[in-house]
Amino acid sequence: MVPEPPAAPADAARDRSPAPGSARVLVASNRGPVSYTLRDDGTLDAKRGGGGVVSGLSAIGARDDALWVCCALGDGDREAVRRGIGRGEDGVLMLDIDPDVHSDAYNGIANSVLWFVHHLLYQTPLEPVFDDAFRRQWRSYETYNRAFARALADRAADGAAVLVQDYHLALVPGMLRELRPDLRIGHFSHTPWAPPDYFRLLPDDIAEQLLRGLLGADRTCFLTRRWADAFTACCTEVLGPDALKGTRIGVHGLGADAGFLRERAHRPDVGERMTALREQIGGADRKTIVRVDRTELSKNIVRGLLAYRHLLATRPEWREQVVHVAFAYPSRQDLAVYRDYTAEVQRLADAINDEYGTAGWTPVVLHVKDDFARSLAAYRLADVALVNPIRDGMNLVAKEIPVVSDAGCALVLSREAGAYEELGADALVVNPYDVIATASALHEALTLPPQVRADRTARLAAAATALPPQRWFLDQLEALAPEA
Repeated sequence: MVPEPPAAPADAARDRSPAPGSARVLVASNRGPVSYTLRDDGTLDAKRGGGGVVSGLSAIGARDDALWVCCALGDGDREAVRRGIGRGEDGVLMLDIDPDVHSDAYNGIANSVLWFVHHLLYQTPLEPVFDDAFRRQWRSYETYNRAFARALADRAADGAAVLVQDYHLALVPGMLRELRPDLRIGHFSHTPWAPPDYFRLLPDDIAEQLLRGLLGADRTCFLTRRWADAFTACCTEVLGPDALKGTRIGVHGLGADAGFLRERAHRPDVGERMTALREQIGGADRKTIVRVDRTELSKNIVRGLLAYRHLLATRPEWREQVVHVAFAYPSRQDLAVYRDYTAEVQRLADAINDEYGTAGWTPVVLHVKDDFARSLAAYRLADVALVNPIRDGMNLVAKEIPVVSDAGCALVLSREAGAYEELGADALVVNPYDVIATASALHEALTLPPQVRADRTARLAAAATALPPQRWFLDQLEALAPEA
């Protein structure tokens, strides 16, 4: 818990980050490494973020000339900034951007337009509709990106390296280049990139603006060669054959943090969750099919459940012999389409349990409350990992489960996940739309001989950890060096 500090003038120095113009390495992202919650008694709780991306970007924390620029995302963050401690973490600068501007930029454009385009999620007979409301939100997206560009320009030392993260900040490289042509700028897209035909759903001027924004970087980087090639194809088609002059394309496949995961997965709280899950699974010999996702539309949880139902319907020998442990943690619940999707996941899980469940067997064990220790417990118990996204930039779950699985697990993997590029050779690969083929893959995974499964798991774990998070970040930083 962070104690409330004494009041300070609005223009007083409010952080211990580098003074303006002194940062040699800067990271920019919508969400930062720390968030604040305002308690009822008026004090603030600080919580560090988790995940592979945060772990990788946190490599800048070892430097005293580094700065992480992010947005104040909630009331707690904004209150922390007002009190002078919202930027109190070493090397972290929170931008207190108008909440309405952020909502338009984040929900209206980033998550409701750009995310849908790059994940090919639109139902095109009805959507998208680029009308006056869209144009108003786009202006907010520009304002949001401009705030980041100005903050980075103000804080960067001469010739500093700036690494901008993801689709929320696609315009920043171009804006920053205009303000500070001396800087070395990289941009990393953590999502897929749409092929040209789908990307051109966007209004022509917006498509061009997005591409030119990213081409303001010295290096524009992606998780897989497939997404990088799609970007270059869009640039060529929309901007012309010479569009990429001056911008290098990089590919850096973010890996799992093996040391952290293995240590964390054997702490006492994970052991407690394993005991509780075993009780829910019931039967010492029952096999488990595990999935851990947020209820993002791209994760394809509903079709995964349909495939499991088909397995039970067509392979009755698996009834009472297998349990689908499904963690579907609610995501973006301020958007109606995500709330509806989360409700459909719950409805379908209940329907499967009603149809096939018995007094001693619950076919689907569904949890919707985020619990990292419980996720790690499920990883350790997994006989089969189901990762079947419609489309995914990488998918770290596919990499994490083989790293910590106790007895080895078979991986059923969508060919549309970025992780397929690295893990496909040792996974059971599926078309994410084909429920029947996915059910067949689940059956094959459940029946793999133990030694085959163990050998595959070892190779999957090696591939999954080839570029751990901090090395992933440092590789990008080194590639921006003047001599690179």
